[in-house]
Amino acid sequence: MDIVWWILIIVMFVLAFVGIIFPIIPSVLVIWIGFLIYQFALTAENIGWIFWVAMAVLTLLLIFSDIIANSYFVKKFGGSKAGERLAALGVIVGSFIIPPFGIIIVPFILVVITEMIQKKTTQDAFRAALGSLIGFLSGTFAKIVIQLIMIIWFFIVK
Repeated sequence: MDIVWWILIIVMFVLAFVGIIFPIIPSVLVIWIGFLIYQFALTAENIGWIFWVAMAVLTLLLIFSDIIANSYFVKKFGGSKAGERLAALGVIVGSFIIPPFGIIIVPFILVVITEMIQKKTTQDAFRAALGSLIGFLSGTFAKIVIQLIMIIWFFIVK
């Protein structure tokens, strides 16, 4: 039976990375399911409170990495506060609209429209939207790194 549990844990970890490309799959949730399967099905000992606290902190970073990166780069590329906010909203809404491309397209379009409404030049609006795209790529890279840290730490501690 242990082999079945381990296969399930590995499947959860692989699904977490699939969730980066297809945001319909909640990456952080499936990682936690893998951790909890191990904790409650495979071991009688607690993994340790340091592990659980660290995973909670990394989970928060994972959840907010897209939003933080998107807002930061929109601002850095000359976007307005409204552009920053709509870029963050676009990441959330875009994950449900034409996945996986909605996460890239929706924030980009929202930032361009917002900046144009605020009487920015087309060039400035597209520059701010480019910041949204760079923010998305940065957030994705951060999610990959954070998920790797979480999974590697799990295998070290187990």
